[in-house]
Amino acid sequence: MSSDDLRYPTGPFASLGRPLRPDERSAHIDTIAEHPTRMRAAVAGLSDAQLDTPYREGGWTARQVVHHVVDSHLNAYVRFKLAVTEDRPTICTYEEKLWAELPDAKSAPVEGSLAMLEHLHGRWVAFLRMARAPSRGPRHAASGAGGVVAPTLTGWSGLVAFRP
Repeated sequence: MSSDDLRYPTGPFASLGRPLRPDERSAHIDTIAEHPTRMRAAVAGLSDAQLDTPYREGGWTARQVVHHVVDSHLNAYVRFKLAVTEDRPTICTYEEKLWAELPDAKSAPVEGSLAMLEHLHGRWVAFLRMARAPSRGPRHAASGAGGVVAPTLTGWSGLVAFRP
């Protein structure tokens, strides 16, 4: 298996190039809703030594992945809010590789991030289920994600982090 295969075990993200159908949108929201439970199950019972083991050569540890997913999903949640409250918000990127090297990402207990993920996803899913599906493509200037519809990107990100 190549290093790219290990980095993207479900394959690289591919945009649909069209708005999501209602059933697809609902399925992605369901994925977001289920993700905290799947993440918690994936790391349940792991020792600190196991959490601090990279999953591939040069890769992040399980601990860093847990903290990264929360960082990523917090950013995605804020991007959604900006996209629906501003006419043309600028969606900033962040240096995820550098964030993963910060002391909290490398050594903080995962429980705090798992709890954050549960609460964040509760709010996010409630927002997504109450919000109307967009009638047109994204209105924001996104860098890094190419203006991708975030539920698709986030659903993919969660699947890459921890497959069932």
